[in-house]
Amino acid sequence: MPQNFRERLQKGPVLCDGAMGTLLYAKGIFINRCYDELNVSQPELIRAVHHDYLQAGAEIIETNTFGANSFRLARHSLAGHVRDINVAGARLAREAAKSFAGFVAGSVGPLGIRIEPLGKTSFEEARNAFREQIAALVEGGVDLLMLETFGYVEELHQAVLAARDVDPKIPIVAQVTIDEDGDCLDGSDPEAFATRLTEWNVDVLGINCSVGPVAMLDAIERVRAATSLPLSAQPNAGMPRSVEGRNIYLCSPEYMANYAEKFVAAGVQLVGGCCGTTPDHIRAMKSALRVGEARAQSAHAEVTHSAKVPVPASIPLGNRSRLGAKIAAGEFITMVEIVPPKGIDIRKEVEGAKFVKSVGVDAINIPDSPRASARMSNQALSLLMQQAVGIEAILHYTCRDRNVLGIQSDLLGAAATGIHNLICITGDPPKMGNYPDATAVFDVDSIGLVNIVHNLNRGLDLGGNPLGTGTSFVIGVGANPGLPNLDEEIKRFEYKVQAGAEYVVTQPVFDLRLLENFLKRIEHCRIPVVAGIWPLTSPRNAEFMKNELRVSVPDEILNRMIKATTPEAARAEGVAIAREMLQAVRDFVQGAQISAPLGRYASAVDVLEALGSNRPTSV
Repeated sequence: MPQNFRERLQKGPVLCDGAMGTLLYAKGIFINRCYDELNVSQPELIRAVHHDYLQAGAEIIETNTFGANSFRLARHSLAGHVRDINVAGARLAREAAKSFAGFVAGSVGPLGIRIEPLGKTSFEEARNAFREQIAALVEGGVDLLMLETFGYVEELHQAVLAARDVDPKIPIVAQVTIDEDGDCLDGSDPEAFATRLTEWNVDVLGINCSVGPVAMLDAIERVRAATSLPLSAQPNAGMPRSVEGRNIYLCSPEYMANYAEKFVAAGVQLVGGCCGTTPDHIRAMKSALRVGEARAQSAHAEVTHSAKVPVPASIPLGNRSRLGAKIAAGEFITMVEIVPPKGIDIRKEVEGAKFVKSVGVDAINIPDSPRASARMSNQALSLLMQQAVGIEAILHYTCRDRNVLGIQSDLLGAAATGIHNLICITGDPPKMGNYPDATAVFDVDSIGLVNIVHNLNRGLDLGGNPLGTGTSFVIGVGANPGLPNLDEEIKRFEYKVQAGAEYVVTQPVFDLRLLENFLKRIEHCRIPVVAGIWPLTSPRNAEFMKNELRVSVPDEILNRMIKATTPEAARAEGVAIAREMLQAVRDFVQGAQISAPLGRYASAVDVLEALGSNRPTSV
């Protein structure tokens, strides 16, 4: 098994489990209890936690023995039970992992006391305590050791030496804990502790617990530059906040999953979670890692396939749809957003589509359950609109609700029914909507989705196998020029273009400077840009856009909306602002998407009148 773990590590990222104490506390175990002793007194409880993590997709589960050394156990008058508690913890995890073919990591934490030169406990005494615990874990059948949450590097060194004394061949994952600057409690910076751990010849080195994912990623990037050893990262679910007297970790599973991908991209080979993480977090992280594996396999399959079978050419952009023809010709395009109804009555939406078509709008843009609300299928509405009105629909297609098989099936069905225009987006997580307990899928994100659509356009399925005639989708994506971390948004935009994106629709523009900066930043990978234009309806609507949708709304715009004294005046001011934005951006983008808040299509048309008789025909 030790050799098997090392071999598995070479094949790709390995997912570890999340917090043990967080779940035990949630199950009603008071914090003054000895959690390690539960291995003996309540084994079913511990077994159930292991099982939940394995079901969520963890390949490695850690024993419930983080504090099961003689010094920590002495606080509960259990110093003489080190062997019993650790052997029981290892065997419980071993039993749970058996049916999942998972690895069991023996969890070993700091002694909870200070050792020389800061304390009275000698190195030898510390090593003896670690040796006693590790010997019991090895006796219980662990596959590897997880030495974790060490703030003092020399104490970790004693644990490593003890492990080598017990079993020279057992794999060792050695992890420190850091502060927001990336330093250990003893002041060791990432370069220093990475160098020392490399010299001690551990199998994997890394960071756990500590701060949230952001600061840990910064530190991991520094560690990567200092060592060639495999790395691990197991962050907390953010920094805890006191909510009604309890410490709550607020990082969502989706957020942790996003950072799991970032850790892997930074060179991490073992990723998991620490305090505050739950099986929900691990499940989301598993999906994210699966996305990365799918991308790698897809790339490999494409290379292998291209060497054997000619890849069919995709249909030229100008021949796929009327919208595609306009984009290919460099003409200015206009689209209006029509949100699907919450029921099955589409009369209002049909009338709205007829209205905007009558004034020359090129296409209607139909989102997919925006804000994770339950609405009519936008794919069904797109088809009905095209049939009833004769205007082209642009289908928002999200990754939130579908696995990769469902995505392929949906897209093939959409192509067969005459839907040819897409905007590929990741999708709002369900927790944002009116069904927060709904389960998200996120097998892929928007970048992976663009890859899938691009392959379908070339007549290839998910595995790179020929499907026959390719689809003819015009591939659009989204972008937010106003994000604080614009570097990350630009990086993702580059990936989308590389994957096959052919045009981009921005979030609503209220700050021209941000759009201009975004356009400069993407000059090297520029595709046609369609500016989002949103006629605000009220001061509250403006605040919602700024604070909840992460759209940059300058104070000047907020003040203008606040000064409107009636609802009618506020709507008129919102239209006026939107017209100004459209006039300002018209000469350096290739189109505009006008939203119609609350289904007020007349407002959208009022905004479009800003183009007037001088409406640009090309850019």
